[in-house]
Amino acid sequence: MNRELIVRSSSDAVDFALLKDGKLTELHKEEDNNDFSVGDILLAKVRKPVTGLNAAFVNVGYEKDAFLHYHDLGPQLATMLKFIKQVSSGKMKDYSLTNFPVEKDIDKNGVITDVIKANQSLLVQIVKEPISTKGPRISSELSIAGRYLVMVPFSDRVSVSQKIASNQEKDRLKRLVRSIKPKGFGVIIRTVAEGKKVAELDKDLENLLAKWSTMCEKLQKARTPSKVLVELNRASSILRDVFNDSFTGIHVDDETLYGQIQDYVQEIDPGKESIVKLYNSPVPIFEKFGIERQIKTSFGRTASMSKGAYLIIEHTEALHVVDVNSGNRSSRGKNQEDTALEVNLLAASEIARQLRLRDMGGIIVVDFIDMVKAPHRRKLFDHLRDEMKDDRAKHKILPPSKFGLIQITRQRVRPEMNIKTTEENPNGSGKEVEAPIVLVDKINFDLEKLLKGPKKDEKITLNIHPFIAAYITKGFPSMRSKWFLEHKKWIKIQPRDAYTYLEYRFKDKDGKTVY
Repeated sequence: MNRELIVRSSSDAVDFALLKDGKLTELHKEEDNNDFSVGDILLAKVRKPVTGLNAAFVNVGYEKDAFLHYHDLGPQLATMLKFIKQVSSGKMKDYSLTNFPVEKDIDKNGVITDVIKANQSLLVQIVKEPISTKGPRISSELSIAGRYLVMVPFSDRVSVSQKIASNQEKDRLKRLVRSIKPKGFGVIIRTVAEGKKVAELDKDLENLLAKWSTMCEKLQKARTPSKVLVELNRASSILRDVFNDSFTGIHVDDETLYGQIQDYVQEIDPGKESIVKLYNSPVPIFEKFGIERQIKTSFGRTASMSKGAYLIIEHTEALHVVDVNSGNRSSRGKNQEDTALEVNLLAASEIARQLRLRDMGGIIVVDFIDMVKAPHRRKLFDHLRDEMKDDRAKHKILPPSKFGLIQITRQRVRPEMNIKTTEENPNGSGKEVEAPIVLVDKINFDLEKLLKGPKKDEKITLNIHPFIAAYITKGFPSMRSKWFLEHKKWIKIQPRDAYTYLEYRFKDKDGKTVY
């Protein structure tokens, strides 16, 4: 399996595309004006505790107050408040927490007005970016993420990622971390730490402690609200979370960003920095790697799969609904049940990709094609779970209901990636149409279905706008030549001046429209 990260820089944003064997699986955008990224730590001021919600609205500098629920305060809140007071006043110069007295944990079922008050200063961390009309969601239970470890101040607990299957390896990692962990800090051991030596873990922990010290130094002079610790830029954050030995290339079209990413790769995996390459070509980087076409075909209401099957993806305020359609798919399966299973398995893989690509969150309901056999439903459920194993967002999948529905909940911490794929109709009607880049894919789908139907042995003519006709017939090898090599059938192309740019018809030998 090959993984590539493609980084495109512009004046006001940086786009990151993650490719898996050439297929787009994740798309991220980092904008210059995003001051509230997940992981950022801020010194904020409580605006108003609300007993009825058992939560508080907190001023973090955003146009709308952030929301802080009682359960997100963290049990060591009293210790943290005492620490902030001493650091801010300049009385405390040692940030190690080794000798810092620990206060009693707050009651896990308590009331927010008993522990925090209006105008009180708090250290908070962004756990969910502003979405739509809502402000950020925050937590005062802080965590600082590294390559192999996540450090949790004011705690002594050591825990291991549940994705590490071996109990022996879990015990080994816990033992190593406890031997190097300073007092006053808890540690969560990440999945990528599996098999790592103590020296690598210790180096990662030292980096996290250095970040903590830098943050505390800023805290002395900080005013509320202000940012005291910035999460890694999106490129480094993606690399920290997904980088592994399967990465074959990181391509960057900006020299400054290229140097930063190369330095970061050298830091987290010395010797692998050679896979970072500076892209320098007149052809835009996203076009060179086929990303633009994949974006146009992946973000519309309809998402096509192979052999004519497709998904319909609808978004509502409360949830997302995905409908699986087989189209005119022809299958080697012996019966309808086998065809349904084949299409459903294909759809499950595409749905797992779409959830990551669009960063869809909340409740997702998928209407798969009905299957009668229980083993087939179990196979579909297991396949969907396997396909979503690489998804870094927390998620839960329920088994298929008797109506063939599968419900998924997926954590949403950023606004959903929403890209407009329709364009203004060239005929000037003012209506929106599908992007012309998708047209050729649609023609290919329709031709494939046509050549498997009752007209497969007849002469076929494609009537189409002259500009599109020229695109299909010119060059070597032309698209029509590729059709001939694939289907062993020559398709006649007939330009039609009366057609709009996106209009086409397949006709038989008698001139009747067959598609």
